[in-house]
Parts: sequence; C-alpha cells; structure tokens
Amino acid sequence: MKKEKVNKGVIKMGSGLPVFNHFAAGIDIGDTLHCIAINDGNGGHEVKTTSAFTCDLNEIVDYLKSNGITTAAMESTGVYWLPLYIMLEEAGIEPYLVNAKHVKNVTGRKKDDTDSIWIQKLHTCGLLQKSFQPDNEIRLLRSYTRQRKNLILLGTDAVRRMQKALELMNIKIQTVISDILGKTGMDMVKAIIAGEKDPQILATLCDSRIKASQEEIIKSLQGIWKEEYLFMLEQAVENYEFHQKQIKNCEEKIKQQLLKQVAIIQEGDITSLEEMLKKKVKSKKNQFDFAISPLLIAIAGVDLCMIPGISEVTALGFISEVGVDMSKWNSAKHFAAWLNLTPNTKITGGKIISSKMMKKSNKAGQYLRQAASSLSINKTPIGDYYRRMRARLGGRGAALTTAHKLSRIIYTMLLKKTSYNPGMMIDNQERFKEEKIKKLEKQLARLRQAA
Repeated sequence: MKKEKVNKGVIKMGSGLPVFNHFAAGIDIGDTLHCIAINDGNGGHEVKTTSAFTCDLNEIVDYLKSNGITTAAMESTGVYWLPLYIMLEEAGIEPYLVNAKHVKNVTGRKKDDTDSIWIQKLHTCGLLQKSFQPDNEIRLLRSYTRQRKNLILLGTDAVRRMQKALELMNIKIQTVISDILGKTGMDMVKAIIAGEKDPQILATLCDSRIKASQEEIIKSLQGIWKEEYLFMLEQAVENYEFHQKQIKNCEEKIKQQLLKQVAIIQEGDITSLEEMLKKKVKSKKNQFDFAISPLLIAIAGVDLCMIPGISEVTALGFISEVGVDMSKWNSAKHFAAWLNLTPNTKITGGKIISSKMMKKSNKAGQYLRQAASSLSINKTPIGDYYRRMRARLGGRGAALTTAHKLSRIIYTMLLKKTSYNPGMMIDNQERFKEEKIKKLEKQLARLRQAA
C-alpha cells in the first residue's frame, strides 16, 4: 500500500472548541414539522417546533430575527429545505445548507428536537461546511434547464411507446427510414392514426430524400391492424407532441432568463443580442432553435464551446449548475473534487487505505463526463488524451480523467477570463510523444543487447 508523506515535528493546536457563530440556529427540516434550536442565554437551548406551512415559515423567520440570529444551519432533506432557505436569504439571515452525513452522529436518542440542538451546537463551533448554492438568477436558470431535461426524457419515453405500438402491429417502417420522428415518419404515423391502412397510399408520403426503395417501404407498411394497438399509438403520439410543446415553452423561459442575466451584466444594453436571436437556427434533435452561444459568452465572459466536446447545451447545463463565479472554490483541485471527478482518498497511519470514487451524483460533473465520452473520434489533443486514457483505464476511467482535465480548463477560463488555449495541450502532447520515443529507444537497445 502506498504511504503518504508525514510531516514530523511539533504542531501547536488550541484546546477546546472555539465559538465562531455566537448567534447561530440549528433547524431540523421535515415534510410536516420544523424544529428550530437557539441558545437560551443561560448555557442551554430553546427549541421551537412548528408546522411546515408558509405562515409557519414566516413565523420562523420572525422568531429568528427577534432573537438576533444571524445564521442558521439546516440539513439538505429532499426539497423541503428550499422554501425556508430562500426566505432566510431574503430576510438577511445567512442560511447554511449542510450535508446530512456531516451531522448524522447525534448523541443520545434520535428525535427532531435533539437533532436541531446538535446541528446548532456544531454550527456554533464552526464545524459545519456550507454546501454550494448558486445565486438567485443562476438558480432560476438551473430550474428551467433541469425542467427541459426532464421533459426531453419524458418525450423519449413517449417515442419508445410509439415504436412499441408499431412493432405490435408488425409495421417495420422505423427499420427502413433513419428517423421515425422526421417528416416522413410522422406523416405516415399520423396517416395511420387517421385510419389509412393501404401501404401503397402510405408510401406516397415518403420524402424524396429517403434512400430506401419503394418496394421495401411498402413491405414495411404492411401491418396487422388491431384497434387496441392503434389506440396505443395515438396516445403515444399525442403524448410526444404535448411534451415537444412544453419543451418549446421551457426554451422560451430559458431565453428570457439568459437575456435578463445579460441585461444585468451589460446594464440593459441587449439590442445587438435581440437582433441575433431573431434569426432562426436549423436545430438538430433536442437542440435549441436559436443561438444561445452569444448569450452564454456574454454571461461567462469566455466561450466554453471552444473546448472540444463542449456543445451549447452542455455549456448551458454546466453554467446553470455552477454559475460563473469560480472564487467560491479555492483552486481547480477543489473544484474538480466538488464535481466528484477525483477519488475520495482516506489516509490513516500515513497510508492510503482507500481511494474510491464517492457514490454521489453531481449534475455538473455528469455534464463533463458526457462531454468527455464524446471525444473518442475527436482529432484534437484532448481527443488524443482521451484515447490514451481509454487504452490504459477503459472507457469509464478515460471519461473520468478527461472530465477532470476539462474541469480544470473551465475553472481557469472562468476565473481568469481567458480564452481556450489549445497550444498548452499541444505542448503536452509533444512532450508525451518525446517521452514515448525515448522509452521505445531504450527498449530497442535492451533487445539488441540481449540478441
């Protein structure tokens, strides 16, 4: 087992637990009840238990303000914490959202009031770390972006049910044309729903760009017509079109939110961007029908889409999760660790006893992993790096290490407001080639000596 270097010598440490937050509260969040613990001024605690209705949340805020509380810590329990978190933020009380794992070792019996007291004790001594939360504008953008992603997944499920209904009727048109959701596919499906069953007539709806022969298309449209399967197909198509309409509405909200953030940055001058957004863009599947890249550049100050593997949708999703303020992380190393792109190394006795990835989902880190996985045929130095790592670590390990490299590049770009510099990656690639040549030359020399 690899040993960690230990710094020997004398280290001075303070005794006892100092008090950092004199006016701190601990809140145990629940679906129906909230417990709030504060100091009673006599070395004890005062616990207030309320319901979770909106009027009760207002009462909690007033109660904390009347007692001079300046900061309150709460566990990240489901989504129950969010309304109170926002209300505390608006009231000027600094909310601390903490990982439930950091406060789970409560002493004594497990009850809501003792939980809140334990959280208050830890928070008073400064033993709790605040979880990252973006500012309000980024939070709004994140909500819309996540909603759009969920709608795309629901639409995909409707497409699967559409294909299943066609298979049950033994209609094989989806195996003949490349995309059942294209103009030809949807025209044929809607004609079938309308009652048309003649393959000859259905084949006339075929677009001239379809490469399959007329005979093959007619064969694929000969089905076993059953009323229940036609009903399933009709509902699946209606469901798909409904979700597509919702996605368009969600994209309009995203556009308005992006324009709002740009207006804040540019002090209201967004005339040039509005004219640019009026131009329609020929979008691919699940892509925006307007150019979001200029808006993202105006918000971030740099063009993240210049990085290989980072598309407009990936850049939007990443910015909506982390924002553009990199000063909230101490370094690129801390940023990569927060994205869950580094192993959770545990050291005891100077030895590394464990070095595994933490089992947690970070949506921003997942965006980078997906971007890294798309680099398998990329001809840039980052694509070469991904392929080298895949040869050594396999696909999953290569996606992780490449995503880690992408996170460091993005951190530097957003922190220093510098454009993507492929020259650095080219230098690293040339250095790797030189080292590989030297290694092969040494191996050749050993073989010649052995011969």
